[in-house]
Amino acid sequence: MRRVNIGILRAPKIRFSLAGGYSLDETPLADGDYTVAMLDGAILFEGMRRDTLTLVPQSESALFTLHDVIIGVDFHWQRTQSQTFEGELRFIVEEGEARAINTLQVEKYLHSVISSEMSPTASIEFLKAHTVISRSWLYAQLVRREASAQTTLGCEAEGQIIRWYTRENHTHFDLCADDHCQRYQGLPSCCNEKVREAVEATSNLVLAYEGSVCDARFSKCCGGVTERFSACWEGVDYDYLRAFRDGEDRDDFCDLTREDNARQWILHSPAAYCNTDDKAVLAQVLKGYDCETNDFYRWSVRYTQSELTQIIERRSGLTFGQIIDLQPVERAASGRLVRLRIVGTERTIIVGKELEIRRWLSPSHLYSSAFVVDKETAPDGSLIFVLNGAGWGHGVGLCQIGASMMGERGYNFTEILEHYYPGAVLQNIDELLND
Repeated sequence: MRRVNIGILRAPKIRFSLAGGYSLDETPLADGDYTVAMLDGAILFEGMRRDTLTLVPQSESALFTLHDVIIGVDFHWQRTQSQTFEGELRFIVEEGEARAINTLQVEKYLHSVISSEMSPTASIEFLKAHTVISRSWLYAQLVRREASAQTTLGCEAEGQIIRWYTRENHTHFDLCADDHCQRYQGLPSCCNEKVREAVEATSNLVLAYEGSVCDARFSKCCGGVTERFSACWEGVDYDYLRAFRDGEDRDDFCDLTREDNARQWILHSPAAYCNTDDKAVLAQVLKGYDCETNDFYRWSVRYTQSELTQIIERRSGLTFGQIIDLQPVERAASGRLVRLRIVGTERTIIVGKELEIRRWLSPSHLYSSAFVVDKETAPDGSLIFVLNGAGWGHGVGLCQIGASMMGERGYNFTEILEHYYPGAVLQNIDELLND
């Protein structure tokens, strides 16, 4: 069975606990609390200095707990947790700090992902659908990783900064454990029977298109229309990642690349699978800290001119003077901004793609780049910028809120997958990789 390496935590000092039997160099380690720390560029553990340190489980009941794990890195829900895992624990030196890496079987990894990405009390059909796409996305990244290493990509020219992000800094492991890849937050909810059923019922199934495993992207809420791949990452598109209305009639939406249409769409609340305020259903779908966000379908942010200027200069590392305008330059099919002109009294720059726009315009991240800008005048004559937006995330592929509502309405997992990945088919990963 295939194994996957997940980078979980990096820090100058890492506290962890062992239980159930681990060994180092075939020497058993006692259950209890330990610490690894950096000393002169090497890992210090129990008086020993190593470049790498590998702790191997000696029984199926062996577990380790990492303390102070940061989740939601740089997002508005960022916090720390203690997380418990099974499998191998390895420490390496990475950029002058200790990195904790967990190695375990893919299907066991998926148990945690499905429990971490959403509440395991969601409908079984939604859990099955998400298991398939999480497995598909994982294998797509592993295939891509074998082909080439990837990082922050894009181009910078006079007056323009266009960036997108893939597996930045993931050179020593396959995936990270946070939202940048897929949430992988350990074992506390992994023993849920519905999650186990979802993983086992879809064992080894992935989405495939024309003989290749699908890069099955997903986001929290598309905002009513899903997005194309090229709007967020490199300039290629896949037939199974299309822009369409998140509803029964997928073609029922206007040209949102036009500014007037995008404004009309974003400032209203059209019907869609993901347009719901059913708190009972959302509580089943969203993790506790996700439930702190209740305006994901349509949202609004207000900044004073001073606040916006400080945020943009801090996040971009550039000096703009005073920000005097935010001007849409290019919108993609869902209304998301791909390029935005930021006008300051000292500098004007076009920024893109969608994630870079979200990073520059928020202390953490804007919910999405599908927004329109209005300006008001404050009593002191300064500007107030009002950003009204739609959706939560990049909007490509499966919309988690929309898919969860489809599950609640009685759609089965194959119908959910057919809706969000048109043209893709289910296939056994072993057969696909061996063809």
